[in-house]
Amino acid sequence: MTLDPVHFDGIAQLAGRISQRVDATDHEAFADTVFEEFLDPLWHDGRRVLEPLGELRRRRIDTEDAALNEAPFPTQHGLDSGTINPTTFTNGLVLDVAQAAMAAVPSDLDLHRARTVVATVHSNDATVDCGEDDWTMFDGGYSRGRILQAPRVSRYEEAVVHALSLYLAEVTHATTQSEVVDDLLILDGPIYPKGLLAWSDRHPELADLLVEDKRPRDVVASYIELVETFAERGVPLVGFVKNSASKAITRAVRNQERAPWVNDAAFFKRALKRTDEDGEPLKDHLTFTNWFVSRCGVDEPLSADGDAIGIERERDPADYEVTFCCIYDPRNDLLFRVEAPAVFTRDEATREALTMQLLRDIAHERGPPLAVAKADELARISREEKAELGRAIEERFDAERDRSYDDERWGLIA
Repeated sequence: MTLDPVHFDGIAQLAGRISQRVDATDHEAFADTVFEEFLDPLWHDGRRVLEPLGELRRRRIDTEDAALNEAPFPTQHGLDSGTINPTTFTNGLVLDVAQAAMAAVPSDLDLHRARTVVATVHSNDATVDCGEDDWTMFDGGYSRGRILQAPRVSRYEEAVVHALSLYLAEVTHATTQSEVVDDLLILDGPIYPKGLLAWSDRHPELADLLVEDKRPRDVVASYIELVETFAERGVPLVGFVKNSASKAITRAVRNQERAPWVNDAAFFKRALKRTDEDGEPLKDHLTFTNWFVSRCGVDEPLSADGDAIGIERERDPADYEVTFCCIYDPRNDLLFRVEAPAVFTRDEATREALTMQLLRDIAHERGPPLAVAKADELARISREEKAELGRAIEERFDAERDRSYDDERWGLIA
C-alpha cells in the first residue's frame, strides 16, 4: 500500500517545520571557524588528538586540470575485500566468508585472477570444533583459503565473524601480493582494521577479546607488519575511505564548543564546500585539506603514545600514526578521506605526490581511483552469488539458514 497524497504532503510539511529551525548558513560559517581556529592543534582530555602536517590550509584545483595531470605514480594497485555477510544457520553456526582481490593499473590479468578467501565460523557449543586449518591452494595455485574458528562470545557473533573474515582476507592478500606493487598501493578503506579496533568502544566483552585473544590480535599485527614491509621498500601505502563515519573530531570540538555536524565527514564537507553569491554550489574545482595527524577515536591505539593493544612495533611508533587529508568533489557532493601512515606523509614531496595522484584519479573517475574501483569489482560478491553460496553452504552443513519474518518480508534470503 502506497502513501495517499494527503499523507505525503503531511510528512513533507512536518519536514518543512523542522527545516525552519535549522540555519545552514550559520553551520557553514561555524565550520570555517572550527577549521581555522580549532585544528592547529585540536586538544581533547589533555592530548593533542589532531594536528596539521605542515601548514593548516584549504586548497582547490580545477577539476579538468587535475584530470589531465600526469600521474605522479606510474602504476597503481588497489585492494579490496568483500563478504557474503554474516549468516546464522539452524545448527547454531554463524558464518561469514570473505574474498580479497588486488587490481592493477595498467591491468595485470594474472594478478586479477588471484584471490584470498577466509571462512570464519562461530559456535556457542563448546563441544564443536570447526577444524581451523592452514592455508590451502585452489584454482591452479592462483588462490588460497582457510577456515578460522572465531573466539566464543555471548553476543555480537555476527560482528566478530564479519570483521575477522574481512580483515584477515584483506591483509593476507596484501601481504602475499606486496612484491608486485612497485609504486603505490591503495586499500579500499582505512589503512588499519578499524572495525576490529572499534571493539574497544562497543562492549566490554569485545574489548577484552581484542586485547586477550590471539586471533584478532594477529590480524591487527599483520596490518602493522604490512606498514613495516612497505616502509622498508619505500613504496607508499594509502587507504581510500569512501564513507567515513568517524565522530572523533566533532566529539573533541563539542567539548569546547557546539558542533552541529553529525560526523567528521559532514564537518569537512561544510568546510570545503564553495558557493557563489546566491549560495549555489560551485562545481568547477575539487577542494581539499592539508594532511593531519590523527590520534583520536580508533586512531589512538596506533598513535605515538598509544599502546598498539600490546603489539610490538619494529619502527619508531610515530611512523605508524594515522595521517589523512579530505577531498571534496562538488560534482556529486561527496567527501573522501585519504589515509596513510605517517612514515610516508612526513616527507613533504611524497605527501604532495600522493595528494596530486588522488586528486587526478577522483577528477578523472568522478569517484574512487580506478585501481580501487577495479579491486572493488573483483572482490564484490553479488546478491545472486550470495544467495547461491548460501544454498550451497546449507547443503554442506545439512542445515538451513535461520530465517526471520523480515527475511521473508524483504526477500533477503532466496
